[in-house]
Amino acid sequence: MDSTRLGRTGLRVSRLCLGTMTFGKQCDEETSRAILDTAFAAGVTFIDTADVYPLGGTFETVGRTEEIVGRWLRGRRHEVVLATKCFGPMSARPWDRGSSRKHVLDAIDASLRRLGTDHVDLYQLHQPDPETPIDETLRALEDVVRSGRARYVGCSNFLAWQVARALGRSEALGVVRFESVQPRYNLLFREFERELFPLCLQEGIGVIPYNPIAGGLLAGRHRREAPPPPGSRFTLGTAAKLYQDRYWNERMFETVEALRPIAREAGLDLVTLAVAWVMANPAVTAPIIGASRPEQLGPSLAAAEKPLAPDLKERLDALTVQYRRGDAAR
Repeated sequence: MDSTRLGRTGLRVSRLCLGTMTFGKQCDEETSRAILDTAFAAGVTFIDTADVYPLGGTFETVGRTEEIVGRWLRGRRHEVVLATKCFGPMSARPWDRGSSRKHVLDAIDASLRRLGTDHVDLYQLHQPDPETPIDETLRALEDVVRSGRARYVGCSNFLAWQVARALGRSEALGVVRFESVQPRYNLLFREFERELFPLCLQEGIGVIPYNPIAGGLLAGRHRREAPPPPGSRFTLGTAAKLYQDRYWNERMFETVEALRPIAREAGLDLVTLAVAWVMANPAVTAPIIGASRPEQLGPSLAAAEKPLAPDLKERLDALTVQYRRGDAAR
């Protein structure tokens, strides 16, 4: 698999990144290891996780995903680029969450213990924290990098103005800056093309988008006339409502149906089409792919070998332009 630079940095990562938020709830450890093995064998050497995973879990399950990844990493840590995130609540204690200096420094140490390593390559804020000044957080991240516990830092779920402000404060303070962003991005959600992606191209920030197949809706297996199937993202514990609110609506089902003949004509699986479309955006570094079974990875992995023809991308852009404007739910 090809590699590419992470933004302006000298770090090279595989063109696909393996997301792990299904590990420990949607799939057990044996299945999780099989997914890791399958992705690794295909050349995916960029792995993303978070301290709060698995998705849809509770305080009893937080950290379980990092532990599974950590056990798999034994003996091959040097063979992968490892990313994790902090922000989410790790317990009922009010200080055990967010982006305060206390939590950032506590969280990186806890993640390293669970992952069984002395450093991560990319440490990310999972989302903005309105209760903590960005200067406090950036200074804490500077200490994390200076101590060698992380090589680079990034953010997830930040809006363009929040990234821009953080870049400005990093420059003013003379501390580390965000070298990557992790936004939601797919054929059914394109709003970040308007401001965030141009900012990232201008500033040399890597883009590692999640949800490239819209929680599975773009796989084409769900039907509007049937309820969400058990075990899918749309019925998964505390995450079920989030995913249903994002994607489970009539207009998006109509778009998936319109995509079917296009994929058929191109000779591509719907998943391959969706992931390849994300990869075709010049701002994108590496889409985050995931699975709850190793065999599900095949169509996503195929996207790295089947770049979209320009005319096909233009056709998909035109079909889904409503999702770029942000009026998809209206």
